[in-house]
Amino acid sequence: MRIWLDGALRDTDDAKVSVFDHGLTVGDGVFETLKAERGRAFGLTRHLERLTRSARGLGLPDPDLDEVRRACAAVLEANPMPLGRLRVTYTGGVSPLGSDRGEAGPTLIAAVAPTTRRPDTTAVVTVPWVRNERSAVTGLKTTSYAENVVALAAAHRAGASEALFANTVGRLCEGTGSNVFVVLDGELHTPPVASGCLAGITRALVAEWAGAKETDLPFEALEQAEEVFLTSSLRDVQAVVRIDGREIGSGPGPVTAGAMRAFDARSADDLDP
Repeated sequence: MRIWLDGALRDTDDAKVSVFDHGLTVGDGVFETLKAERGRAFGLTRHLERLTRSARGLGLPDPDLDEVRRACAAVLEANPMPLGRLRVTYTGGVSPLGSDRGEAGPTLIAAVAPTTRRPDTTAVVTVPWVRNERSAVTGLKTTSYAENVVALAAAHRAGASEALFANTVGRLCEGTGSNVFVVLDGELHTPPVASGCLAGITRALVAEWAGAKETDLPFEALEQAEEVFLTSSLRDVQAVVRIDGREIGSGPGPVTAGAMRAFDARSADDLDP
């Protein structure tokens, strides 16, 4: 594999980041994950806009988006594959051991790895931990993912692919790496960003293309929902058929199926909507 690190493509064995990089020592970094099909990244402009928002939220310098585009193009050309997970990581760079940031400047990494298309359906669990909608990093896609690692491991132990969080006031929020949509009385809803969820790229497109409403919902809405689905860059639209062991359908319901069709058609027409 060939990886972009700080201005150049490097072989995997030569792509080394300092043990003093702030992204490693304190999680001082931001990232984006993009779907890449046959060497072409989906939604690159939207992802780069969010990368910049996240960097600003941490107080990092704005990333050089021309360099990020070059990095993405270079790794996709160097590592051809039918379907890939393209990851852009941007950190605080080499810094002292502690929370203070150093003066060496940021680290930029772009890498891609092969992946497979997700199943149309999945199972999820709810977890007792919560998202803090008032956190200093709420809404930022940071590399501080430890709580997601813990929650996703709990989901896997329960035979599920995702864990869903409430926020501190008991409202429906998001998954560890996905946004959630629910159908109530035939209408499609998704939590607002004020709930503490990440403003997902796929979430925004599905809300527009499928006509979802942003609605502040109790966590218990998952028990009342006629349909539930997840969205993310690699899931696209994925139906949930089991929550905490409770079946909510054998396949995508009509609203979910419609959202799947709309996303597949519109995303095929425009790789950078």
